[in-house]
Amino acid sequence: MNKKNLELLGLEEGATLEEIKAAYEALREKYLEDRFKDGEVGNNAAKMLTKIDVAYSELESEFKEKGTEDGDLFERAEQYLKDGNYTDAQRILDSFNERGARWHYLQSVIFYRKNWINESKKQLEIAIQLEPENAKYKEAYRKLNEKINVDAQATAGGSQQGAYQGQTMDSTDADSQMGGNFCANCIECCYINMCINCLCGTCCR
Repeated sequence: MNKKNLELLGLEEGATLEEIKAAYEALREKYLEDRFKDGEVGNNAAKMLTKIDVAYSELESEFKEKGTEDGDLFERAEQYLKDGNYTDAQRILDSFNERGARWHYLQSVIFYRKNWINESKKQLEIAIQLEPENAKYKEAYRKLNEKINVDAQATAGGSQQGAYQGQTMDSTDADSQMGGNFCANCIECCYINMCINCLCGTCCR
């Protein structure tokens, strides 16, 4: 980000677009009042209005350009996930410095595909905290909790080995990648299909 523009708005590196907009609006309101004052104060206020307008416009453009770049990276990561290429998907996610809700959602998908269920749940929780109104994230979280409960009940009933056992990161079977290799009955298989639709098939926003 342009450091001079940030300093002009009284901000530091790492400021969010919301913080930039709030600082800009506060300063603009101040200088709009001052520009009607007599003498040098009014002249300076008019000049500052022009400067902060330019600064805000340039910072906003930087965010939009970065958003386009990030969007392209997310789409590549999502395609890798669909192809079962978790290594390259993780490599792309690791390249992000700023990690928002979409980042944590995709990280959750990777963990789910590797059968790291608890880690997947934690990432979904972060995604929901960042975007509490996102219906897709909430639905994925609901289904993941249902799966955890089903597995816990099956384990308690002695019908399975320990939950999430019997699968490795190197599994290539489609059901195994989604945590399906310990399915014991048709109901469980149907449930796994729902999880696939939620955590994989709809990962593109």
